[in-house]
Amino acid sequence: MKKFNFYHLAILALVLISASCSEDDTNIPGGGEETATDKYIIAATPIASEGVADYLLTAESISEGSISTAGNGVEQDGTYRYYITNNNKFFSLLYGQGNPGAVTTYQLNESGALDKLSDFQSETVHTFTNVGDEVLMTRVSRSSESPVASWYRLDTETSQFVGEGEINTAALAPEGEQAFFSWMTQVGDKVFAPFFSIQACCNNTFGTDYPDQAWIAVYSYPEMELEKIINDDRTSIIGRYFTSGLSVDEAGDVYAFSSSVASSNGTMTSTKPSAVTRIKSGETEFDDTYFFDLEEASGGYYATNHIYAGNGDYVVMMREEKAPYSVGTNLAVINVYDKTFDWIEGTPETTDIQNVTSNNYVDADGTVHVGITTSESSYVYNINVDNATASQGLEVQGGNITAISKLDPVSEE
Repeated sequence: MKKFNFYHLAILALVLISASCSEDDTNIPGGGEETATDKYIIAATPIASEGVADYLLTAESISEGSISTAGNGVEQDGTYRYYITNNNKFFSLLYGQGNPGAVTTYQLNESGALDKLSDFQSETVHTFTNVGDEVLMTRVSRSSESPVASWYRLDTETSQFVGEGEINTAALAPEGEQAFFSWMTQVGDKVFAPFFSIQACCNNTFGTDYPDQAWIAVYSYPEMELEKIINDDRTSIIGRYFTSGLSVDEAGDVYAFSSSVASSNGTMTSTKPSAVTRIKSGETEFDDTYFFDLEEASGGYYATNHIYAGNGDYVVMMREEKAPYSVGTNLAVINVYDKTFDWIEGTPETTDIQNVTSNNYVDADGTVHVGITTSESSYVYNINVDNATASQGLEVQGGNITAISKLDPVSEE
C-alpha cells in the first residue's frame, strides 16, 4: 500500500453543480410508464492503464450477468476514491495525497441514472463515517511536530460543511507518542474513535512502544468534545490504517475488532491475538466478561476487515501472515453471540485472488455482497451468512471492483 502525506490545507470554496433529471421514461405493455427501481452502484477501476480513475456503474441486479467499464459509467476525477452513502446520496471522496481532496455527491434520478448534485474541494481526509444525516470526516497528522487532527461535519442535505474543529492527538496517547485514529463510529448520541499510539517521528512513524493496548476516545456530538478515553490490555489496536474496527448491533452493543498488527521499525510487536471485544449498550467501558479469540477459532489467522450482516453475524476477511496493510483473502462467517466460526465455501482459491473490496454492501435480507478480483476477472460474490456459502454474481469486465453500494431513485418534483 502506498504511504501518503497529510498537509494542513484550508477548505476551499464550495461549488454546487445543479442536478439535471432525465425525461426518458419508457412505455410498457398495457399502458403506463416504467419507473426506475433501486440500483446497485458499482465503483470499478479500469484495468487498461495505470492511474485511471474509478468509474461508477449501475446495475439492477448483481446476482448474475455482466457489465463493462468500456463506454459505460460515470468517470471520477482523480484516483484513490473512497465512498459512503447517506440520506440516499452517494458521496465520492478523493484522497488528495497531500493535495486538496474533493467530495462529489450523486443521486439516482427518476430514470435510474446518476445525477451529480455537487462537487467541491475540501481537506484530504482518511476517516469518514455517518453520524445521523451528516458525514463526519477527519484528517489526522502523523508528524510529532504537529500532533493535530482536524474534523469536519458535512450536512448531506445541503452538501455543505456545517462544523469543524481540531483535536490535540498528543493529549490522547501515552507521553512521547500521539494518537492516530483508525476510524470513527456513531454509538448512540456519541462518537467512538479508536486510535493507535504512534511515535510519529524518527523513521518510525507508525511504530509504538505500546503494541498491546487498545484505546477508544469517546466524544460528544456534534460538539466533538472529549468525554473520556477507555482502554483494554487484552488486545492490540482496534481497526487498522484506513479501516474501521467497530460496529454496533441491533441492541446497541459495540463489537471491537483487533487485527493485532501493531509494529515498530517494520516488525510486528504485539503479543496479543486478533480478537473481538465488546462494549455493552449505554456503557463506556470494555466488557471484561467477553472475549472472542479469532486466531484460536481460525487456526492461526487474523482479521483484516469485517462486515456486519445482522443478528450477530459477520463476514470477516482473514490472512495468515501478519502485515499492517495487507488485505485478507480468506473469508469466513463468525457469530459474535455464539462465538462460532465457519470458513466460507464458494469463493475463488486464495492463490487466485488479487483483491477483496473493503467497501461492501449488505442487503435487507442479510446477503453480503463483496467484490473479488482474480486473474480472470472481477466479480460480485453474494454471501449467505446462514450457511457460509458464496455464489459468483455480476461480472465487471474491464475493471476491478472497488466498492458496492445501493440507492433508491428520487422522484422528480
